[in-house]
Amino acid sequence: MSGDNLKERNFEDDICLWLCEHGGYTAGNPGRFDRSLALDSATLLDFVKASQPKAWQRHERNCPGKAEQVFLDRFCKEVRVTSLLEVLRKGFSILGTKFRVVFWRPETALNPESLRQYKANILHCTRQLRYSPSSENSVDVALLLNGIPLVCLELKNPLTGQNVDDAVRQYRQTRSPDDLFFSFKRRVLTCFAVDPYHVRMTTRLAGEKTFFLPFDQGSNGAGEVGGAGNPQPQDGDYATAYLWKEVLNRDALLELLQKFLHLEVREQKDPKTGKFHQKESLIFPRYHQWDVLHKVLADVRERGPGRNYLIQHSAGSGKSNSIAWLAHRLTGLHDAQDHKIFQSVIVVTDRRVLDTQLQRTIRQFEQVEGLVKTIDKNAAQLRDAINEGAAIIVTTLQKFPVIFREVEHGSRNFAVIVDEAHSSQTGRAALTLKTALADTDAALNEYARLEGEEEAGEERRQDEIWQELAAQGRHRNLSFFAFTATPKDKTLNLFGRQRADGSFRAFHIYSMRQAIEEHFILDVLRNYTTYRAYFRLVCKGAEDPRYATSAAARAAMRFESLHPHNIAQKTAVMLDHFRNVTARKMGGRARAMLVTASRLHAVRYMLEFERQIREGGMSDVRALVAFSGEVRDTGASYTEEGLNEATHGRKIPEREVPDLFATEFNILIVAEKYQTGFDEPQLHTMFVDKPLSGVKAVQTLSRLNRTAPGKEDTFVLDFVNSAEDIQKSFAPFYEATVLEEETDPNLVYDIRHRLDGYQVYTPAQVADFGAAIVRESRKQRGKEGSALAAAAATLKPIVENVSRLEEEERRAFRTGLARFVRLYNFVTQVCRMFDEDMHIYSLFAKSLAAALPTEAEGLPDLDGQIDLEYYKLTKTGEGGIALVPAETGFPGIKGDSGAAGEKDFATLSDIVRKINQRFGTQFDQNDQVHTLRQIAEHVAASDHRLADLAGDEDEGTWNMLYDSVFASGVAEAALSNAAFFELINRTPDALDFLKGQLREMVREKVRKAL
Repeated sequence: MSGDNLKERNFEDDICLWLCEHGGYTAGNPGRFDRSLALDSATLLDFVKASQPKAWQRHERNCPGKAEQVFLDRFCKEVRVTSLLEVLRKGFSILGTKFRVVFWRPETALNPESLRQYKANILHCTRQLRYSPSSENSVDVALLLNGIPLVCLELKNPLTGQNVDDAVRQYRQTRSPDDLFFSFKRRVLTCFAVDPYHVRMTTRLAGEKTFFLPFDQGSNGAGEVGGAGNPQPQDGDYATAYLWKEVLNRDALLELLQKFLHLEVREQKDPKTGKFHQKESLIFPRYHQWDVLHKVLADVRERGPGRNYLIQHSAGSGKSNSIAWLAHRLTGLHDAQDHKIFQSVIVVTDRRVLDTQLQRTIRQFEQVEGLVKTIDKNAAQLRDAINEGAAIIVTTLQKFPVIFREVEHGSRNFAVIVDEAHSSQTGRAALTLKTALADTDAALNEYARLEGEEEAGEERRQDEIWQELAAQGRHRNLSFFAFTATPKDKTLNLFGRQRADGSFRAFHIYSMRQAIEEHFILDVLRNYTTYRAYFRLVCKGAEDPRYATSAAARAAMRFESLHPHNIAQKTAVMLDHFRNVTARKMGGRARAMLVTASRLHAVRYMLEFERQIREGGMSDVRALVAFSGEVRDTGASYTEEGLNEATHGRKIPEREVPDLFATEFNILIVAEKYQTGFDEPQLHTMFVDKPLSGVKAVQTLSRLNRTAPGKEDTFVLDFVNSAEDIQKSFAPFYEATVLEEETDPNLVYDIRHRLDGYQVYTPAQVADFGAAIVRESRKQRGKEGSALAAAAATLKPIVENVSRLEEEERRAFRTGLARFVRLYNFVTQVCRMFDEDMHIYSLFAKSLAAALPTEAEGLPDLDGQIDLEYYKLTKTGEGGIALVPAETGFPGIKGDSGAAGEKDFATLSDIVRKINQRFGTQFDQNDQVHTLRQIAEHVAASDHRLADLAGDEDEGTWNMLYDSVFASGVAEAALSNAAFFELINRTPDALDFLKGQLREMVREKVRKAL
């Protein structure tokens, strides 16, 4: 064997032979290619003359003797002015004569002429095509549609020493975008680099800056759990054969051109000039996007409506594009009998404000004017769009409860695409969506048959209670397509597919692992540093009161976390890291986010950041804060806008924070904001001072994973969570998320029995509440009064009975009530119960839960009873946290709750002693916080004018006085404390540091003394 059949040309032979024998192509003649026009002009003219003879005859009459040249000139100009994709889809006109340069496959087989035109398309597979007027360079394989080059392939063979990376290098270094053949959006639309193992692609050549994307299936095949790469076929074929056999065959390529490729136009703001400019990108689906669309559509076409599809696609998967493609494809989907399957496609997001990126993406994919209705004003828009049968409707879930009784759709089929499917899809708002869209007549007839009746009576059809019962469960006219990267147990049970072993998983998976290995997202756990705060609390005062152990322990921990010394020490660590590490990343463009435990924490951190930045002269650091509502602290009131304005001297509206963070500011301090759905590619570092676990941990830390030019890594500095806890949180979502078993719907009866056992209501009272609701729903209002009055009267004594329960029983009852409402809403999304009594009880439970007065957590106020004596902030871990899949899935959903627990009590000194045992360490004099408090007291008492000026608005005068008296106050403290005297003697810079650290502490002390 000489090995002559193992050359690169053999790889080329195999691809072209398959395309010409099985893929719908004929072999092209490279000698017919016009390099100056970058066209096979003769083939293009042959196609137009043969497929549109009447138009060509008219054109010849209009342009005698020059029809061919005029046609080619006009085609080239139209492409240059618009784009090749635009001309392919819409054609163009010459002196009133309309021409098409391609005919698309019709959605149905009802029009023979459309099928004839589609078959008239000419596809050539041309080898070693020389494309440039200025060189003899050639591409290995070019695919032409009616003489127009659309796809090119550069092939490499590892057996002769080259692979896909060499093909990429060849495109970057020897394929010029100045050649018309490679000119962006004018000729070749997609370039593939291919070897027998891997595929990469790009839609725009830009020399060395050309960005190639992986176009692999995944190591275990598309839609399955795995990493980067491709599986080796069992039949001995090439691992990359899917490219030419599935994606580039005749029908698939024409489908890509018609329904997938998209010229995206985005406005971008120049951070230096502030001016906006348009950026164009040609979007070609990644393989997992192409694959999920085909698998979903094939399943719907085969099985019809009424099934649910969970798509678990990682962050970085291009979810908005996938949703947009799916929405547009579902509108034109027909079954084997050429019947339209869905009359409307409704895209639902659970955000209060419609996702602007999602609606923009769906609208940009629109090829027919008016196809997409965006519900961005009020619920009436949604009602009208559904009733009028709009093709694609984009809305928020929160609009359905307003209009669900006003929708009139008959028995039409709907496809509902859910963006970020989480717990909101198992709540009351989701039930109103079903009530609005479900074919409840079919469900009521199903119940009638179960009861031995021929069909449901008119009374039930008009009954709102029975309409809600009929809306429960799954419906043959509703299909749900739910997208999420982090499915919870309820999401899996509701939208997932049940397997033979009883477990549930997604219909299609593009895992976090694959996204990281393909470099679409970054591994946010690769650089993870943990700190731990060790401290010792001390009791103050002679008394030793008794408290509920858990509540007092939480209060003590909160006291420590909000202590000025803790805030100051952590702030100093974060600023040091930001200035020395983060600020040097991404060419100085890297941003950082601090995630805090509460709004009060966010306020105190913002004040401390501002103080240290100001006093340290850190002009390179600019911080913003983000939290909702108003926070009161030590007599002052703070809001997000007010605090940002006070810090920076300008009004910063909430809506401008994301853009300003991306351009002018570089640290964002947040409390329950921007932790989900926030997409800022320049975010590089996250400081965490908040407990995180489960989905919350994954969603929060994943804000860092977006890729961007110059972004090679990320960094997390965590003051609270251990590496083990974070690893455990990520494990279920690293590959495939699984629910081990189905939820037992009878759990709702178990919880109800436990709630009945508290004996705070009677069956008669529940029946009275139900009677009031039923009267209202059945339009029987009259002398009995309104449902609201009757329900309020029924609930009043029940609320009083609940208030008489012991504290722990009262808390357990409230918990059980809330658990029942959530579980009932979830269970009735999965199955229809047709239990009117239980449904009325669910309405009763929901109303009772709302009527019960809110109770504060009851954390005792330990201010003045404890203090922080020692404090040491220590780095406990540095390096990466390995991402590993979970060994087991989520357990089945249980009905545990509603049982009162025992409450432990202990003296404050015992509680403090146990906390110190857990969080203490070996301290020395440098860790003594008590010393700092003493110094602050000495400084505060050293001059009465500090108190006199503390309430003055002129902060500058108070600061000048503080600076002048600080030295004398410190001197008094040093005389009474040998350890402190030694510290300032040994560390001359310590005085300046202490002056800054104690400024706010002294100011607070003198204010309190007023």
